[in-house]
Amino acid sequence: MNLSYRLRTVASFVPEGSVVADIGTDHGYIPIYLCKEGKIERALAVDVKEGPLERAREHIADYGLEDKIEIRLSDGMKSIRPGEADTAVIAGMGGELTIRILTEGKHMWTSIKRWILSPQSEIHKVRAFLREYGFPTEKEAMVMEDGKYYTVICAAGWDQTQASAEKNPVYDCYGEYLIRTGNPVLAGYLEREKGQKEQILKGLETGADRSEKAAARIEELKQELEWIKEAQNEMQ
Repeated sequence: MNLSYRLRTVASFVPEGSVVADIGTDHGYIPIYLCKEGKIERALAVDVKEGPLERAREHIADYGLEDKIEIRLSDGMKSIRPGEADTAVIAGMGGELTIRILTEGKHMWTSIKRWILSPQSEIHKVRAFLREYGFPTEKEAMVMEDGKYYTVICAAGWDQTQASAEKNPVYDCYGEYLIRTGNPVLAGYLEREKGQKEQILKGLETGADRSEKAAARIEELKQELEWIKEAQNEMQ
């Protein structure tokens, strides 16, 4: 089975021999791929809608994996019971939805040992949630595919002693692991973001708009550029 580079990266973070709950499974590609590769023996393909589950069911049958991958209709993790999975994959959703699924899945916090997340927006909010509630980030990857940037986060199981309210907006925005390991894709992303923000800032500073809203946006951009500079300096 051919997976996109992004989904292969997600799959690469799944521990060998784990039991996976793929939340928002859509076509069921990740659990199918993991089973076909022999990396896992069992999985739950979970989705909130019947349509995607039907497509997943068809694909699972095509590969003869009905005895290894169970289809589950569930809003997030609500219909999953503790002990049914030890690894959760939540990929391809917005950051707010990812956080909602994590929050509403609190009954699974003690049984899930790895959380593999790939939010498509508001990644800084997801990182902040993991930090504040005690899900230590073990590693991250950042990939570029079809002109878009994607981040994959592998967080350890819930450990309340690791919860921290100490904010670091640079790490929340760009990922401590990516910065400390000098991720080359992040380096390119930072350079692109720097150029775009500098261009917008220049336009606002030289434009005719002198409203409070424009002034506030100028200050925001200056702060964001400072965070980018901090991240770039640490990566050198």
